[in-house]
Amino acid sequence: MTPPPALQDLINTVHQDAASSDSLDELVTAAATVAQLEDTNDALLGHFVDRCRREGRSWSEISGALGVTKQAVHKRFAASWADKIIASTPSPTFERFTSRARKVLAVAIQKANADGQQEASSVHLLLGLFAEPEGVAAKALREMNISEAAVQAAVNQAALNQAAESKAWKATPAGTSGAGAEADAGTEAPKRFTADGKRALRNALTIALEHGHNYIGTEHLLLGLIRDPDSPATVALAAVGAAETEVTARVTELLRGFQRPPTA
Repeated sequence: MTPPPALQDLINTVHQDAASSDSLDELVTAAATVAQLEDTNDALLGHFVDRCRREGRSWSEISGALGVTKQAVHKRFAASWADKIIASTPSPTFERFTSRARKVLAVAIQKANADGQQEASSVHLLLGLFAEPEGVAAKALREMNISEAAVQAAVNQAALNQAAESKAWKATPAGTSGAGAEADAGTEAPKRFTADGKRALRNALTIALEHGHNYIGTEHLLLGLIRDPDSPATVALAAVGAAETEVTARVTELLRGFQRPPTA
């Protein structure tokens, strides 16, 4: 097997690439070099994991070859597999979603339309979770004493705060107004979800793959929402006292004892 770059070769590369011979400059360059190597390592493994999967190899075989657990493989490569699945289905059919999760999506779109919006945001998805009270997500939120009314109040307050802040900004300079709308014109992407809503759905798929689940339930939707720290849904949850760690713990506890929830 061809040996990897020797340590001394890497040290010499850092010396050459650093802005100066100062130890801190070289440390910064070394950190960047390590990051590049890690990205290359992940890409190399990902390439051959993809090949194994295309050839029909199971996750058990792949994890055995790598000497790690299936869960570790799922977690490491879930995001890239989620992106590949999404890229291969530009017009999503939501076949992986359980009946309860599909109802959440439908309710989210209804709530968006009721708000005069064509696209459902992460907030609408969050509120839609309460439409399935027997779903894992709604149960987890209920155990934390979080109600739909409390979330809606937090959303309303955030909207008021944003409106107040926007008044403080100066008027948009001429020639820049509407640029975002023009950029979206003619796109073939589905118009059912906003950017943060799509991120939540992508995160839900990633989380399902991380856990080795072949379905997406309400629990994955909830965990997908809180994985995006800057989304309005996460902000609303934080406002009512739902931290990501506690939400994750509640969902995990509820799933314990269920090997494969068919409708959650």
